[in-house]
Amino acid sequence: MPRPTPGYHGRYLRVDLTTGRSASIPLPDSVLRRFIGGSGLGAYLLLRERAAAVDPLSPDAPLAFVFSPLVGSPLTTSAKFAVVSKSPLTGRINDSLASSQFALAGKRTGHDAIVLVGRCAEPMVLVIDDGNVWFEPAGDLWGMDCRAAEQALRARLSPAHAIATIGPAGERLVRYATISHDGRHAGRGGSGAVLGSKNLKALAVAGTQRCGWAEPEKLIVLSKVISQKSFGAATAKYRELGTASNLLVFNRLGVLPTRNFQQGSFAGAATLSPEQLQATRTKTRQSCAACTIGCEHIYSLGEGDQSGSKGVRLEYENLFALGPLCGIDDPDTVLRASRRCDELGLDTISAGGTIAFAMECVERGLLDAPWLRFGDGDALLTAIEQIGRREGLGDLLAAGSRRAAEAIGGNSISFAPQVKGLEIPGYEPRALQTMALGFAVGTRGADHNRSTAYEADFSEKVDRRNAGPEAVDLAIAAEDRAALIDSLILCKFLRGVFEDLFESAAEMLRLTTGWDVTAEELHATARRIVTAKKLFNIQAGWQPEEDRLPDRFLDTALATDPSAILPKERLRDLIRRYNLQRGWTAEGWVSSEQLKLVDDADN
Repeated sequence: MPRPTPGYHGRYLRVDLTTGRSASIPLPDSVLRRFIGGSGLGAYLLLRERAAAVDPLSPDAPLAFVFSPLVGSPLTTSAKFAVVSKSPLTGRINDSLASSQFALAGKRTGHDAIVLVGRCAEPMVLVIDDGNVWFEPAGDLWGMDCRAAEQALRARLSPAHAIATIGPAGERLVRYATISHDGRHAGRGGSGAVLGSKNLKALAVAGTQRCGWAEPEKLIVLSKVISQKSFGAATAKYRELGTASNLLVFNRLGVLPTRNFQQGSFAGAATLSPEQLQATRTKTRQSCAACTIGCEHIYSLGEGDQSGSKGVRLEYENLFALGPLCGIDDPDTVLRASRRCDELGLDTISAGGTIAFAMECVERGLLDAPWLRFGDGDALLTAIEQIGRREGLGDLLAAGSRRAAEAIGGNSISFAPQVKGLEIPGYEPRALQTMALGFAVGTRGADHNRSTAYEADFSEKVDRRNAGPEAVDLAIAAEDRAALIDSLILCKFLRGVFEDLFESAAEMLRLTTGWDVTAEELHATARRIVTAKKLFNIQAGWQPEEDRLPDRFLDTALATDPSAILPKERLRDLIRRYNLQRGWTAEGWVSSEQLKLVDDADN
């Protein structure tokens, strides 16, 4: 067998949970160079497995943990992995990213990806240690929250094992359940439910197999340069305040979604701000493995907390979704809600978005749950608990806002805050119209990380309340950058560090793999990865009418900003232009040549 390309093992591990059999399957250079790793390689693997045609919660549905050639290198923020599957929330492709030791240990098993198919007959833990694959019974772990299960497994196995686990939400197939590792989550789209449907409580990995680098001395020098730049102005706000630093800025600009997107600013924002939290609470900072930025800010809870928790890791999206979106301005409530979502294994954006939607349904008399009101912190905490355990109203809300709206009726779908079933993150699309385009066309649904088009809206390159054709180029460029970063896999907070991401990425890959890769080639690679995800969705039943926003956001001004109006025809025109510039039809169908993406890579 030829020696694999540096940075890669040149194979992935496929484990059939039904039979207990596993096999290492070659990954040729023709595939690796076209899709790199992470989200890109994950999309290829799902297409190869024909995952689009199966129910995401059926035994036949594959779930892929995917690494990259940069994992294990000295490059800052490179200790990341992607979890890729068909989403049980959207029925479309889903790729969730997470950080830390699981990426390093997983790659040291000797594989570039781990693909799970089938279903265990009873609750199990899958252990992969170098070339050894075995199962541990998980009956005693079933029902434990994410943190408790991870601690119990580490005590049972060894400190060398990195563990990815689900909580009660994943066990109960909540459609936006997460997979947790070291307090971090592969969060959006319901990958935790896919793992739970396979009767798998956790995956534990360890190994000793390392990949070499093509030019190690030069790679170390480059890594030091990038690490030094990561201490600069581009990442200062994340180091000083964390991602929640955006809260007051968004509130001032009128783009902070409030009370289920009924308003764009929140009167209680100052009490929730990181500036206020830092002034009144004990705070510590943490970094993911191999990260020089250290954006994680962890805050203490108020008096009377008996959980034994060392604090709560708080991000902007947690803060927005469990605070302003639900009308909550009490910091302790938001911190407790965020922690409980992490313990149960719930995506905070979908949890907050679905609960806020239900609160508005109650307000409109469409839902008989008088206890669930905007601004009621106890109601928020109760709803989270019910969702995580699928009890009472939580059984309905566990399906997400789109399915809940279909059950509730009364035209509630018009204000369900979702695209393709994925709840909208903390960016008001009427006042950020390049981002609105990114939400509408996103293969994952409404997602700010797969289309970082909000950067254009906050620049002087576009009128964010009146987007024209120039917004299409900017949205495509942002989506391509995200596709590349998510396949390398690096942290998006590095994007401001590079003068030209594609030139820098080409240099990283040349020094890691030895390929003569260029920036021009990587532009084509990014476009290929976006198209591969689109192709998956088409195979899964995508139709052009899915690429839209809910009626709430169209033709009606934002109550707190009368100038923020997104005409339906404007969005339609932007979508048509986007599709054509992608090389697809005006409606969004890929070309006959693009249908052969997988076969071309295999050959």
